[in-house]
Order: sequence, then structure tokens, then C-alpha cells
Amino acid sequence: MKQLYLVALGSNRRHHRFGPPRAVLAAAAERIGRKLGDVVALSPIRDSAPVGPSLRRYANGALVLKTGLAPEELLRKLKKMEARFGRRARGQRWSARVLDLDLVLWSGGAWASPDLIVPHPLFRQRDFVLGPAAAIAPRWRDPLTHLTLRQLHYRLTRHRPLPR
Repeated sequence: MKQLYLVALGSNRRHHRFGPPRAVLAAAAERIGRKLGDVVALSPIRDSAPVGPSLRRYANGALVLKTGLAPEELLRKLKKMEARFGRRARGQRWSARVLDLDLVLWSGGAWASPDLIVPHPLFRQRDFVLGPAAAIAPRWRDPLTHLTLRQLHYRLTRHRPLPR
């Protein structure tokens, strides 16, 4: 049975073959569709400030993938794809990287194993994930909060009055 997955994409390093980060994400999305299943939705790519020590701005996007792969099998294939694009398995957390692929949501609900937690534990706090995700799957519900991606994005980005 085929499942839907929301995959977040990020890059802030040039690739020797594909070029700048935006082109890296386009190449990764194309390869995911060719190798792992059907890309049923692809967000526009947006730029965002880095999290952590990296000084380079990121290109970020999201896609919805329809595939028969189980969550852990998909994660293994995504990590293998990151490595093929030049990502190092070890290194400083949140450093510059050619390609970052995160499995954010799964139509099967929540998943927890030693190697994978779905929904992604930090996605609700990250505009660079929620913005692209809400653009392509606004009604998809977080299985833990039961809020839609649109609602989560609004809560994260709404303007609040300054405290007195």
C-alpha cells in the first residue's frame, strides 16, 4: 500500500555538478521522484537564515512523496541520497551542507524507532519547514497536535504585541 510522506529539503552549499543550493534542491526533488516514488506536490524554494554555526543562507523547500516504502526504509534511502550529493555522515551539527532531507510527516500517523521519529520533533518550531509545507499541504494534520500545517504555520509566524 502506498503512503504519503512530507519531506523537507535544504541546502546551503554549492554542488560541483548541480550548482547553487536552489539547483541542488531541484535536482534532489527530481531524483526523489525518479528513484523513490511519485512527487505529488513540490513547494516553491525559499531562502532562510541558517540555524546554528553556519553563516551561509539556506535554500529550503518541501515535497509530498507517494511511495510504497516504509518510514525507516525511506529514511535510509534519503540518507543515502544525501551522501551521494556529498553530505558527510559525521560532522558538526547544523553546519553547512550540500543536501539535507528530513522526513517530517507520514500519512500513517506517528512513528518512533531508535533511528526515526515522525512527526519530526522540531518541525513545529521551524518556519523554513512549515512555510513550504503549508504551501503544498495546508490541510495535512499533525497527528500529535491535530492542527493543520496552515494552523501551525500561522501560530508560528503571527505577529504578537510586545509585552508592556
